[in-house]
Amino acid sequence: MNYILAPSLLAADFQCLAEQMKQTEENGAKYLHFDVMDGMFVPSISFGVPVLKSIKGATNQVMDVHLMVQEPIRYVKDFAQAGADIITVHLEACSDVGNTLREIKACGKKTGLSICPQTEAEELLPYMDLTDMILVMSVQPGFGGQKFIVESLEKIRKVRDMIEKSGQTIDLEVDGGIYQENVEEVLKAGANVIVAGSAVFGGNPGENTRVMMERLKQYE
Repeated sequence: MNYILAPSLLAADFQCLAEQMKQTEENGAKYLHFDVMDGMFVPSISFGVPVLKSIKGATNQVMDVHLMVQEPIRYVKDFAQAGADIITVHLEACSDVGNTLREIKACGKKTGLSICPQTEAEELLPYMDLTDMILVMSVQPGFGGQKFIVESLEKIRKVRDMIEKSGQTIDLEVDGGIYQENVEEVLKAGANVIVAGSAVFGGNPGENTRVMMERLKQYE
């Protein structure tokens, strides 16, 4: 299995964003997690298409775009054109989940489907054949720095089992409250893509990335 670290730019220092991105890339982070918030699906507002466009050319990392927005189908083409490689939408935010995922595929991008802590894993089942990556939120979406919800481990195990039974190649990403101290629990539960914000950008991004990658490499 391919284990991947996706540093979350929500926690980065935008005064030196290009340098911090470079440090994560040089130390093994293959993805960058790009959180988009609209103030509707979640209370917070973050950043959008212009920021993605401006940073796309500064790195070779995969742009892992997480749309925490209501009816994300409205923005799929814009983010695809701006440089997204993976576009993840929330099951809870789509009136037609299948159509939204098909729109992402029509733009030539990989699809991600995310569920909030209160959503049962089984709700993903109708969309497995349209999904390249499942994102399990281990905190409530919309705010950085929250504590990992321990009950998420059981959901991660359940989703990994669902993926294995489907016979499909689907990545399992986990986002929220993951640090050096608990990342191994998340990996053991079945995740192979780890989103980390404060754990990477809280301090020295290069060194923090290196240490997190050492944890991930133990499972390859």
